[in-house]
Amino acid sequence: MRVLFLDLDTLRPDHLGCYGYPRRTSPNIDRIAADGVRFERYYCSNAPCLPSRAAMVSGRFGIHTGVVGHGGTAADMRPTGPGREFIDFPLDRHSLFALFANAGCHTASISPFAQRHSAWWFYAGLREIHNPGKYGMESAEDVTPTAAKWLEEHAATDNWFLHVNYWDPHTPYRAPEAFGNPFADEPLPAWLTEEVIASHQGLTGPHSASEINMYTDQEEPQFPRQPGAVRDLTDARRMIDGYDCGIAYMDGHIGQLLAILERHGVLDDTMVIVTSDHGENLGEMGIYAEHGTADDITCRIPMIVKLPGGRRGHVDRGLHYNLDLVPTLAELFHLPPHPQWDGKSYLASLATGQDTGREFLVLSQCAHVLQNAVRWDNWIYIRTVHDGYRLMPDELLFNLADDPHEQHNLAPERPDLCGLASRMFQSWHEQMMRTQPRGEPDPIWTVYHEGGPYHTRGQLRSYCERLKTTGRSAAAEQIIAKHSRELM
Repeated sequence: MRVLFLDLDTLRPDHLGCYGYPRRTSPNIDRIAADGVRFERYYCSNAPCLPSRAAMVSGRFGIHTGVVGHGGTAADMRPTGPGREFIDFPLDRHSLFALFANAGCHTASISPFAQRHSAWWFYAGLREIHNPGKYGMESAEDVTPTAAKWLEEHAATDNWFLHVNYWDPHTPYRAPEAFGNPFADEPLPAWLTEEVIASHQGLTGPHSASEINMYTDQEEPQFPRQPGAVRDLTDARRMIDGYDCGIAYMDGHIGQLLAILERHGVLDDTMVIVTSDHGENLGEMGIYAEHGTADDITCRIPMIVKLPGGRRGHVDRGLHYNLDLVPTLAELFHLPPHPQWDGKSYLASLATGQDTGREFLVLSQCAHVLQNAVRWDNWIYIRTVHDGYRLMPDELLFNLADDPHEQHNLAPERPDLCGLASRMFQSWHEQMMRTQPRGEPDPIWTVYHEGGPYHTRGQLRSYCERLKTTGRSAAAEQIIAKHSRELM
């Protein structure tokens, strides 16, 4: 068995050619999709980066692992507890990389992720680790030489697994200036108009149109593709072209890895997995260059699997979580599902095209806001506990078939669907709490009581002062009234 796992940070699927994007951002990823199965409705259960990969690696929801945020108690994997053994660490037997190691593969990873997020459990099951050393600020040229060298040395051998983590689509958008801009003359997405951008100018919160650098509009000269604010279509082009250039630059490097496998005559016999940790809002909900909500744009991710002997050119339209990958691989290896896994195998989708999707999904975001969401049919319902200073309504409802960019909140018009989604969430939540290890609380409330989302802590006073100096005093007063407990 040979496996190349391409873990591509911050990659929204609808900016890939194989998902219908008109710009030529991803010819090499598209080639993998043509030879495998592309999942149309695939989601991270817990956004963004740290909780997403915790779910993917463990096969468990964040409510069970405890990892739902970026800091504080809810950024650490819960300890095993009294049953912990000397060397029998559960993640070293039942996690993503461990499955390959225990199946006889030499497992290796090229990634800064564990260091960036102090997530040392991420190494479970890995036998070889290469950390590029830039804490997630790597560009593809920092990663590919190590990956290419590794593949040249191992490609022709059998039983290997290589995890390669690229970061180019993540903010700040970083494709080298020498790459140019192949999209300079191509139109922007039709939905993002001058009128839409104008309507976003009074909005608040990190990565709003006026504060793309989280809480300011400051720009960094070393990242010229990243604007500090979006005030018109010129700024929007700079942002979207910057994001797309990151994808295209990364895709070219992926092509280099595929070429090595092809030259060694093993590409057809290599399993290739392409996925991401989360997407990226590029104006949706008034949020720019960020992945800070539990909406469809942040939580929907690509999943492409080229399985030797499996389906080719197939599109699966079922609802799946990223945590479903672990039980899928276990079934591939003829292993029984582990009792603690929350995931559900979709191997039949890969092998025969069978529908293995779920009735609905429950999603969360606890690093920038505190939100739960329910995704079903054409709908997503979002319930907000803490709005991250965005002054969002407590309930949001979008019809994604008619409104894929989430411009029209239908919650006030459709209380029936809000009620349906609330009941689906409640049934899921009750099941999660019944199976909660040692009676632990729901970690969304741990985050709330520890001071709110990690990326808002300590920012309220200074941000409201900025709002006052930029003509948004009324919004500042609303935010202070809503979040006054944080000033105590």
